[in-house]
Amino acid sequence: MRVLVIGGGAREHALAARLAIEGDVAEVVCAPGNPGISHVARTVPADVSQPEALLELADREQIDLTVVGPELPLSLGVADRFAHERRLLFGPTAAAARLESSKAFAKAFMARHGVPTARFRACDTIDDALRSVRGGEFPFPVVLKADGLAAGKGVVIAGDRAEAEAAIAAAMSERRFGDAGARLVVEECLSGGEVSFFVISDGTRALPIGTAQDHKRIFDEDRGPNTGGMGAFAPSPTVDAALHARVTREIVEVVIAGMAAEGHPFRGFLYVGLMLTPTGPKVIEFNARLGDPEAQVILPLIDEPLLPLLVAAASGQLRQSTCRLSPEKLVGVVLASRGYPDSAESGRPISGIADAERVPGVFVYHGGTARRDGQLVTAGGRVLTVVGRGGDFTDAIARAYAGVLQISFDGMQYRRDVGRRALIQQP
Repeated sequence: MRVLVIGGGAREHALAARLAIEGDVAEVVCAPGNPGISHVARTVPADVSQPEALLELADREQIDLTVVGPELPLSLGVADRFAHERRLLFGPTAAAARLESSKAFAKAFMARHGVPTARFRACDTIDDALRSVRGGEFPFPVVLKADGLAAGKGVVIAGDRAEAEAAIAAAMSERRFGDAGARLVVEECLSGGEVSFFVISDGTRALPIGTAQDHKRIFDEDRGPNTGGMGAFAPSPTVDAALHARVTREIVEVVIAGMAAEGHPFRGFLYVGLMLTPTGPKVIEFNARLGDPEAQVILPLIDEPLLPLLVAAASGQLRQSTCRLSPEKLVGVVLASRGYPDSAESGRPISGIADAERVPGVFVYHGGTARRDGQLVTAGGRVLTVVGRGGDFTDAIARAYAGVLQISFDGMQYRRDVGRRALIQQP
């Protein structure tokens, strides 16, 4: 089969690298790709915000299956456009992708279907939001979420009223997140450990493919502003067989059945962000695709061919209920540019990737890189993800950081504690 992967980040690098080694894949094409992806797939220019152009590309390249990496084309209806032309695509329709593209929709959906989540209020105006944080409806700290897509940066945990009011003004008046912040969701702050739970769905059935935990804040010990993700490890030591079964039964299967009942079957990767509260798992958020950097530590652990699962799900014919996973542990460390997440320097020469990949058990996935005048340079906030694979978390952490130490670029920043939580949590 000829496979098209849409996107150009580290998540898509992980997808393309995984699919490229499978026997039934004749060629992987990635649009637009990046310099790292070009080593495992053929890259072609593309604007992921143009569904019609992506469909034309799939036609021109005689693609058998298209796999969508980022959330933007999904929210813009690329799956709808492909379905209309009877082209096979793995990813949800725009209506189903609202589980991610609208926090207000997701919260209302969970309320309708009894999915456990935090108490909330959707606010359409600044006055609504200010009344919500001033009236004592939610104790502090309180969580404020931009309704729309904000590249993982649209969440603020406000410790007091002044901080909450400033966050509301930044989102709704100053439009720090653009149109995504025109509407806000205010919700109670849950306490407990966070876990990411991933499934493949064909619209009626769900196949769990692994768990992970990520590191959202920019600095060690979970300090500083939220980012798109500074590292991740898999699997989560906190998810035992009983908890896995409970999440599948009480959350995942309810969500898939609910979306189908409302006329919007969900076909694609579903990422369920969970808080493990004292009263049980509750949903923090949904993503309608794999996370980044979680994809980089989830996909290599799938210990059976991925392509047949994606084809079956995209066709609405997923039959199996379990997925074989490797017993190994993976730890991914994100290398970011100076200034991230507020800004990001670009054009800084990168060295040492080849040396890093010579470390046994290390893989380097490109996120924000470009090639200029023959030199690999930085081209975004999150530049690379260095993944270490080992028999246990101690081994995987050591390998990941051994790889990190081989790489350098001016302004490089990264967390030194990725995976440490796994050492504390493991039995």
